[in-house]
Amino acid sequence: MVPALLSLSLSRLGLWALGLILVLGFLKFIHLLVRRQFLARAMDSFPGPPTHWLFGHALEIQQPGSLDKVVSWAQQFPYAHPLWFGQFLGFLNIYEPDYAKAVYSRGDPKAPDVYNYFLQWIGKGLLVLDGPKWFQHRKLLTPGFHYDVLKPYVKVFADSTHIMLDKWEEKARKDKSFDIFSDVGHMALDSLMKCTFGKGNSGLGHRDNNYYVAVSDLTLLMQQRIESLQYHNDFIYWLTPHGRRFLRACQVAHDHTDQVIRERKAALQDEKEQKKIQNRRYLDFLDILLGARDENGIKLSDADLRAEVDTFMFEGHDTTTSGISWFLYCMALNPEHQDRCREEAREIIGDRDSFQCSKGESKQNPNNCLLWGFCGALRDTEKTGCVAGRDDLGKMTYLTMCIKESLRLYPPVPQVYRQLSKPVSFVDGRSLPADSLVSLHIYALHRNSAVWPDPEVFDPLRFSPENATGRHPFAFMPFSAGPRNCIGQQFAMNEMKVVTALCLLRFEFAVDPLRPPIKLLQLVLRSKNGIYLHLKPLGSGSEK
Repeated sequence: MVPALLSLSLSRLGLWALGLILVLGFLKFIHLLVRRQFLARAMDSFPGPPTHWLFGHALEIQQPGSLDKVVSWAQQFPYAHPLWFGQFLGFLNIYEPDYAKAVYSRGDPKAPDVYNYFLQWIGKGLLVLDGPKWFQHRKLLTPGFHYDVLKPYVKVFADSTHIMLDKWEEKARKDKSFDIFSDVGHMALDSLMKCTFGKGNSGLGHRDNNYYVAVSDLTLLMQQRIESLQYHNDFIYWLTPHGRRFLRACQVAHDHTDQVIRERKAALQDEKEQKKIQNRRYLDFLDILLGARDENGIKLSDADLRAEVDTFMFEGHDTTTSGISWFLYCMALNPEHQDRCREEAREIIGDRDSFQCSKGESKQNPNNCLLWGFCGALRDTEKTGCVAGRDDLGKMTYLTMCIKESLRLYPPVPQVYRQLSKPVSFVDGRSLPADSLVSLHIYALHRNSAVWPDPEVFDPLRFSPENATGRHPFAFMPFSAGPRNCIGQQFAMNEMKVVTALCLLRFEFAVDPLRPPIKLLQLVLRSKNGIYLHLKPLGSGSEK
């Protein structure tokens, strides 16, 4: 009797659970339909390419060549067009400077439909925050990217680059092309670990290596999730092998960051350790975060600390990897510009009798120079002393123009998203209501022929002072623009200048005609088949 009653109760409970699931599913479906109607109505005045009845434009924009497909749509539909990821998620895709200014000069929040996927890993850091808390974090973090704070990182960038270039010497001896993207990625993450956690050149410990692997896994898994519509639902994703692997990697990353924060906090309680930290050649990002205070003396909480560290690791790794790799590809395609950049680098950081750093220390007193050791041509820094410093980066004018032109053609983050907090009116009289979703297609913006004549041509002189004067301020946005622009853009530019100058002094780069890269948007601009280049060692850059 009792088993029968129990069985009946369980049966009824199962029916109730099934009914509840069906009701919740129905309500969710109604919500999606209502939202679709709102988004479709909001974009009613914007014609666009035809959509698939189920996938919208998702199938087309997931294919190799999709970036150039959007460029062709931009030529067909000036200013903007609707872009649908499936039937329920629609953005107004913009690629015109005045349209970009109308939205990105305001500071609207990131679109949660895209950026919420990041929360499990990076938490609520500067990338995804909005409102007063975003403003507070931005204000606290801004001093960490000040000119004087960034100067000592030059040596960090150089040290990590030399390790990579030594590996490339071995690979180049085989006289075959090889994929540079993964090596650049390893170098960028190594630099970032040193700048974030103060890791020295003695090598990463076991725990650090586990963190390194976890960050690499998380980046790849995030890319896979965004491009797979079936993974967009949290409940479904966490049940998949990919979702469980993502959660495990998150735990490794969080455990590492939490432990480093605990150890650093404990060290700061000890006077001897405090002095050691203060006497270090540079403060790392964690030091700066731990010392950050607002006007009321309020510090970041432990959760906020972890979120900002994880955000910095995420944003600073793949973006610089992409930017450096595509720059070297541009140099390989354009040997005349490559030669000119190399010659400029030789003139600035070649062998000299003396060199004045920004603080006035010369090579006669290298121990007092924060930048001692950045040497692109001569490897024996014990003899050469202070060969180049942070101020030298400002002298690399032609290299900077070439970097900017490569960022125009190959922006590391080709597409970013916003959700409007209030209505917006555009220059042509059309408008969008609050809560509409906007996609800024930076790749298409940078190929807008109304702004950039012959947009596919690599021409660094576009960024000469005379040619850049008068250009629309929202025509070139590799680091976004407006109040929510990339806080680390100067950090990234400094790293790109150091790394690329050292690369050009050690090697001559040439394309592999049998393996042209296939552009692919996966969070950052990558290549589906890698970026294969031929490298010819040049020996000592100063002697060549």
